[in-house]
Amino acid sequence: MEYTTLGSTGTTVSRLCLGCMSFGSGHDWMLDPEEGRELVERAIDLGINFFDTANVYSNGESEEILGDVLAEYDRDEQVVATKVRFPGASEHPNAAGLSRKTIEQELDNSLDRLGMDAVDLYQIHRWDYDTPVEETLRALDDAVRRGKTRYVGASSMWAHQFADALHTSDRLGLERFATMQNLYNLAYREEEREMLPLCEKEGIGVMPWSPMAAGYLTRPYEAETATSRGEHEAEVGRPYREGGGEEINARVEELAAEKGVEMAQIALSWVLHKDVVTAPIVGTSSVEHLEDAVEALDIDLSDSDIEWLEEPYEPVRVSGHE
Repeated sequence: MEYTTLGSTGTTVSRLCLGCMSFGSGHDWMLDPEEGRELVERAIDLGINFFDTANVYSNGESEEILGDVLAEYDRDEQVVATKVRFPGASEHPNAAGLSRKTIEQELDNSLDRLGMDAVDLYQIHRWDYDTPVEETLRALDDAVRRGKTRYVGASSMWAHQFADALHTSDRLGLERFATMQNLYNLAYREEEREMLPLCEKEGIGVMPWSPMAAGYLTRPYEAETATSRGEHEAEVGRPYREGGGEEINARVEELAAEKGVEMAQIALSWVLHKDVVTAPIVGTSSVEHLEDAVEALDIDLSDSDIEWLEEPYEPVRVSGHE
């Protein structure tokens, strides 16, 4: 396993982060507690020390499963991230959003489910248009000062919103966002226009979600909906097939065959070759696929490989901010 620092912080994380959205129930591709345990334990065996979940994943079941497994390990060795914005296990009006009330109560609820006194990274799970950013930032700053989270992070939003939040933190002397979790993969590169350059300039750790385009880049595009997870993502309507997406998919398949590896490994390796990226979030429901992801760290893509993979890309509609 390779390791790096989380943005401008001094915290060391594995180059891969295990995403835990698949833990829980609600879809047939999700993992029950024993299956989730097997995945987390194998991740730790492989050297992964970075785990990402959210209060909304299976209404808190994901946090419970992750917390139960990590309780059997040395907590100091793990870096745990969770998120707040959407309603989790509760459905009352203040269960969602980024008000002080929501942040404080949902953080406490997340800590209870995780069985932890503090998380390492607490992230806002999208922008809240109904709450002043100053209120959100003050509540997050207080959470850090109270020792309930060590760092705070953000996720998919417009670059001008993220810049405003960073500027507001600086102006008010509040804890800054240390990370950005945004949609970024070979079939969706709109973040290269503004968000990624902003993150690089500000020393923000970048944790792309869906680095393999939720399976679109792991199999020939004709088979995109061959799995229930693929059907689910197709229903969401990501623009992966637009803007040269089918040709990109075909080139990933061709290069994978040439190198004797899986398509998913080529797609993930491409993300890992981007200097601005700290740790892609690998969400999988298979130990075998997790092992493949770790092996992708050893795949070397030449400059000409990367240029060839990227060549068909054309601008597509913005996605991921919803």
